[in-house]
This record gives sequence, structure tokens and C-alpha cells, in this order.
Amino acid sequence: MNLTKNNQIPERKKIIASVKRVVIKIGTNVLTAESHQLDTSLMEHLCQQVCWLMAKKKQVIVVTSAAIGAGMQILGWKKRPVKMEKLQAAASVGQSRLMRFYERIFREQGYNVGQVLLTKDIFESKSRKANALAAIETLLSYKIVPIINENDVVTTDEIRFGDNDFLSAMVFELLNADMLILLTDVDGLFDADPKNNGKVNLLSEVNSISDHHIAIAKRGTPSSLGRGGMISKILAIKKVLELGGVGLIANGKRPWVIRDIFLGKKIGTIFIPKRIKWTGKKGF
Repeated sequence: MNLTKNNQIPERKKIIASVKRVVIKIGTNVLTAESHQLDTSLMEHLCQQVCWLMAKKKQVIVVTSAAIGAGMQILGWKKRPVKMEKLQAAASVGQSRLMRFYERIFREQGYNVGQVLLTKDIFESKSRKANALAAIETLLSYKIVPIINENDVVTTDEIRFGDNDFLSAMVFELLNADMLILLTDVDGLFDADPKNNGKVNLLSEVNSISDHHIAIAKRGTPSSLGRGGMISKILAIKKVLELGGVGLIANGKRPWVIRDIFLGKKIGTIFIPKRIKWTGKKGF
């Protein structure tokens, strides 16, 4: 595949340019620094890029992680708790801090935010699912940025999503979005776990997720604060591809990552379905 002088893939640029509605999930390892404290400067940088997208008439839905991590910081806990009630307490404390930062950052750019806390059982109820859809669509119609997270305070093992990667895929389906971007602390999908192997190659484009890709992803491990890992991201993207959407996994700590993705630059791993739903055209 030919690249331009600016390291751009023409097909990728054309496909991404046609995206109207995008779900962007920001992982815990992106939002927290090595000290496990919220990286507010990076949050601000990412939110500014979301505003840049909105100025270009894109509809953006943010799925955020790090409520538990933020709560642990406030409570002085160094290790992620195991007991559900402690996780819920940390999420309760941390979610309010997260939203304060999001509200301030977006307000400075001229946008308002709306907090949306979801649980898995909402998606299993036709009426509650319709209500959630109507509320989020109303936020988007007023150019308000939906900030979505799982409602950890009231979830149990039976009704939780398991991780926000899966939540973001459910939100993608609910809103009939065009693209899902998963921002994490690695550059994309590699042919081996980059944290445990010296020589690895980044897979720039994937047309379908095979058992081989899933096997590669299973070798990765979740972070100390998050509960996902590469396997949860690959399964979320797999759902997006089945729905005819475009997926992309990229390093959220890379400067201008969101902007450069929408400029068509070769960043992360892009997943193109066999047929793109909103164009009816074949992928690569």
C-alpha cells in the first residue's frame, strides 16, 4: 500500500474523513500517570482534540475509565481493592473528580458535558435502552459532550460489563456510530505482547479478526488499575466490525493522537470491516 510523504494511507484517510459519529474510549492507563494519579494535563490535551473534532462537525461520545483509579488516589490506596464495596467506594469518590476535570476543560473550550452512567441491565431492557438512547441523542443535538462510564457504584458481578472496552462497543451499537477508537497505553495490536517481547511488529491494518489475533491478544495482561487488557479491546472491535463499523486502537499518550487519526496518518491499528455500513462500500 502506497504512503504519502506525510505518512498517510490514502484509503484510511478517505474512510476516516467520512466518519460522522465516533465513540472514543479513554483507558485508565492513559488517564493516569505512573504515580497512578490523574494526568490532568493529558486529559486537557485529549479534550482539546475532541473539541477540534466537534468544530469539524463530528459528533463525539467519550467513554471514560479511571473513576476507581481517581478514587484510590483520593483515598490514599496504593493497590486496587478486591472487595466489591471498596471498588464501589473508590468509584463513587473518583467519578466526581473525573467529571469536575472534564467539565472544567470542556467549558474552557466553549462546550458543556453531560454525565451518563450505565449498567449492563439497561441494555437488556427495551424501554430503558430506548430512554438511554433518547437522552444521549438529545445531548448530541445540543452539542453537549456525553461522558459515559459504567455505574460502578451500583453494579454487581452479575450485571457489570467487565470493562469499559465492552461498554464502548455497546455504546457504539446503541448510538449507531461509525467508528470506535480505543485509546490505551500501547501503540496498537502487535504480532506479540510488546510488554514481554523485545522484537514485535505493529499490525497497521486488520480486515477481520481471526483466532490468531485473539490468541495474540490473550497473551497480554490487564493493568494494575484497569480490568481490560488487549483481549477485551479485540473482542470489542470484533463486535464493531460485525456491525459494519470501523475500529482503531492507538496510544492515547501520543501527542495529538486524535487529531492525527482524523488527518489520516498511519497511527495505531485500524480495523476495517468487509463492508462499511454507512457507505455500503468494501474496505481495503
